[in-house]
Amino acid sequence: MSKKEVPLHALSAYLPENTLEPVLYYLNTYKILLTITRERRTILGDYRYAKGDSYHRISVNGNLNKYAFLITLLHELAHLITFEKFGRTVAPHGKEWKATFSHLLSRFLHLQVFPNDVTQALTRSVHNPAASSCADEFLMRVLRGYDMMKDDILLIEEITEGGLFQLEDGRIFKRGEKLRKRYKGHEVQTGKVYLFSPLYEVRPVQQR
Repeated sequence: MSKKEVPLHALSAYLPENTLEPVLYYLNTYKILLTITRERRTILGDYRYAKGDSYHRISVNGNLNKYAFLITLLHELAHLITFEKFGRTVAPHGKEWKATFSHLLSRFLHLQVFPNDVTQALTRSVHNPAASSCADEFLMRVLRGYDMMKDDILLIEEITEGGLFQLEDGRIFKRGEKLRKRYKGHEVQTGKVYLFSPLYEVRPVQQR
């Protein structure tokens, strides 16, 4: 199974120290069923609103480091609280969601549970948070420093122009030029061109 419900007493293993109690407060107050998933490359977390008497559902990728896990959980919690207040009448990442997410981040920043570099990165964006943590490149770079390093894995921006890299599905690309915020990737087999975030993780391929 790709998802698993985590007993509340085991949730602390996924969270920074001294954050379990405030997180449980929100989970209990809003009747949230939290599930931990395997790595999903396209999303870090997900929120599904409650139907009838059922629970709200939030899922978070279990491979995230503790600080990224908490930030993603707060991101999805902000969606829940925004939905409770406004229903479907507002944009998913509009000003209402941003205000809610900023408030949640501020509360946890006040608890001083993040390292100094993560605190500084969050403080930079707390008044206008990005729609996705992945969209905040400065924050992502800081959070990546707390990941367990993976063998032979680089970011797209660390691949030299003209260098080859491989995706998880086995496809091989040649890194092209940077267009604004993304890099071109030319698929070797088909010649098709794709755009990649500079923080996308890939495996370098030695050219023969």
